[in-house]
Amino acid sequence: QVQLLESGGGLVQPGGSLRLSCAASGSIFSINVMGWYRQAPGKQRELVAAIISDGSTDYADSVKGRFTISRDNAKNTVYLQMNSLKPEDTAVYSCKIDSRFRAYWGQGTQVTVSS
Repeated sequence: QVQLLESGGGLVQPGGSLRLSCAASGSIFSINVMGWYRQAPGKQRELVAAIISDGSTDYADSVKGRFTISRDNAKNTVYLQMNSLKPEDTAVYSCKIDSRFRAYWGQGTQVTVSS
């Protein structure tokens, strides 16, 4: 059973940066989309960023210009570089990989932006 292992979350001051990583524990074939979602307390989960198999990317309006999604296909790993963090970015961030056959979710990592 392939699992997604996330790392890189933590506590950071406003204006700071974090880099999240999500690595698959095994091979995933026919990947279509790799993405990051977040859920803040009392709010619905939202898509933060996604990267498609052709390399194109999509971002939530709230993070455009601040966050960058990237991937390493050989390692089945997706990254989220988060710069200029704001308190409203505080949430549990989860990665998701959609393959031709099924979707995989990570367990989530907490990101807290606070002074």
